[in-house]
Amino acid sequence: MYTNTDYKPEWIREDFVDFLAEKFDSIWAWKKIKAEIIHLKALSADFTQVQLRPNQNFKVQDYHAGQSVLLTVVIGGVRHQRSYSIVHISNQGHFSIAVKKQGLVSNALTALAVGDVVEISQPQGEFVLQSSARPKILLASGSGITAIYALLHAHLRQSQQTIELIYFTRDDAYSTEIQDLATQYPHFNFHQINTLKQKQHFDVALLECLVPDFKQRDCYACGASSMMQSIQLLYQQMSLSGQLHMEYFQIPIDEGIAVQPVKFLRSQQEFQAKSNLLESAEQAGLKPAHGCRMGICNTCSCTKVQGSVKNILTGEINSENNSQIKLCISQAVSPVVINL
Repeated sequence: MYTNTDYKPEWIREDFVDFLAEKFDSIWAWKKIKAEIIHLKALSADFTQVQLRPNQNFKVQDYHAGQSVLLTVVIGGVRHQRSYSIVHISNQGHFSIAVKKQGLVSNALTALAVGDVVEISQPQGEFVLQSSARPKILLASGSGITAIYALLHAHLRQSQQTIELIYFTRDDAYSTEIQDLATQYPHFNFHQINTLKQKQHFDVALLECLVPDFKQRDCYACGASSMMQSIQLLYQQMSLSGQLHMEYFQIPIDEGIAVQPVKFLRSQQEFQAKSNLLESAEQAGLKPAHGCRMGICNTCSCTKVQGSVKNILTGEINSENNSQIKLCISQAVSPVVINL
């Protein structure tokens, strides 16, 4: 039976505090991490650098070069999220991301103006420089240059080891800044390939030509799925996978895997998985919780009750019952039951 003693009033409501706080400063908040757009810079016709001023809840001291933030925008009353690599953080704690006009969130973000406010996450991700005695090679294509550029800056600040960067690009974003670094630091070699002018793609012959000692280096790669798949296959064939660190911006699926039936147990929903489990569920009209869509933030983590899934990033097959998976980087390889 309900009694008056069961009710515990919430004396201080977070939304009310935030409502009052933003009257003094648009990004003030009790717990939320909000950030104001303070500068916009065109890197190319469809690539924009966005500088953000985060509030006091952003733990700038926890950031490591190569990490990203999960950024939230509201479109048609619905919250949408996407992960963006942090390109640079200033001494004042302001940070920059670079946004290519592709996809729902990126198009909405590039339409915002200076003074607009967005919600962000804490720095996240494991694509950071590892301690190693080996020199490094960086491989980037397209918008993957954002994470790689951050790693390059971090390396040059803290090490005299030689470092090589191979950059496949169509718009030359950050090319001038990187070339300036190559002039400033003699232990840094920059190899830029404009794919509109040179019909050159990643392969072992190119790698051997530009960086003959690549087998003795740790490799950090970020870019389009075609390049990433080629790099991963090459390093597997050469038994160098332990030296390879990767960050995907586009998660590729295995086209050779047949469509599989998937059941969400608690909601009693069934669908056919043609892509990763998150996208397949969304295509069926379902709305599982998600965040970065890249396997970083854990928002879409859930329990696989039974069945087998392939981790799209590592290739590992998980057939264990009642195990944790991430929907965004899991592809069903058998009928699957998930506790959602």
